[in-house]
Amino acid sequence: MMTVSEMKERKKTLHYTNEKIAELSGVPLGTVQKIFGGATTYPRYDTMQALEKALGGSGSTFTVQETPAVYGSSTKEDFPRQGEYTVDDYRALPDHPRYELIDGVLIEMESPSTKHQSLLGELAYHFNLFIRSRKGTCRVFFAPFDVQLDCDEKTIVQPDLIIICDRDKLKDWGLWGAPDFALEVLSPSSKKKDMIIKYRKYKAAGVKEYWLVDPENEIVLTYYFGEDGTEKTGIYGFDNIIPVEIYHGELEIDFAEIVPYL
Repeated sequence: MMTVSEMKERKKTLHYTNEKIAELSGVPLGTVQKIFGGATTYPRYDTMQALEKALGGSGSTFTVQETPAVYGSSTKEDFPRQGEYTVDDYRALPDHPRYELIDGVLIEMESPSTKHQSLLGELAYHFNLFIRSRKGTCRVFFAPFDVQLDCDEKTIVQPDLIIICDRDKLKDWGLWGAPDFALEVLSPSSKKKDMIIKYRKYKAAGVKEYWLVDPENEIVLTYYFGEDGTEKTGIYGFDNIIPVEIYHGELEIDFAEIVPYL
C-alpha cells in the first residue's frame, strides 16, 4: 500500500488533478482534496486502496458513488452499493456536500436558500419562546443535526427542525431515536423525499407530529400520529393560525407574524 506522500509524488509525476483522481477512483472530490491537502491525516483503508488503484498502484478495486441522489438506485458493481451504506460510511463522508442516509441509501442534500433558513430561524424562535414561557424541558434543534431515526445502522436523517422532549435520546453527535415533532421545508429537489419517503419513515419510527412547510405555495401540511394508530391531518395557508398538536393546541403558530421577516 502506497503512503500519502508516495501518492502525492505519483500525482505530480502523472500530472493528475484532484478532479482526475476523483473521476478515476470513484472517491468523492471533497475527500480527495482533504487527503492531498493534508486535512485528513488518517484516510480510510478502502479509500487508500481506491486512490492507489487510480494512480497505477497495486491496490484492489473499490468505488464510491460520488453523488447518489436517487433514492433506491444502485451504484456500480463494486461494494458498497446503494442500500448497503451504513452509519460508519455516512460518518466517513466529507463535510460537503451533505447527505442523508435512509435505509442504506445515500441521498445528497442541496444547500438551503436564504428564505429557507429565515423561515427555520423564525419557527425555532416561536417554539423556543413557548417552551421557555412554560419552563418546559423540551429542546428545539434544526439542521444540520444528525438523527439516527430507527436506532439502527442504516438510517441517519437531518430534519430541518425537530422538537425532542426525551433528553435521554440526546447524544454528543445528535439524536438516537425519533423526535416528538419533525418539520421539513419543501423545495423542488426535496419535495418527493419529504412528502413520501420521510413521511413514511417518521411515522414508522414513532414521530408524533410532522409538518411540511411549502414556502413557494404558502401551504403547511400537518400530520399527527395518534398512539391508537389514528392519523389527524391538516392543510393550512400562511394566513392561518396553526395548532401544534403535541402541545394539545396550547401552542399556535401564526405565520402572519413570521412572513414579514422572511
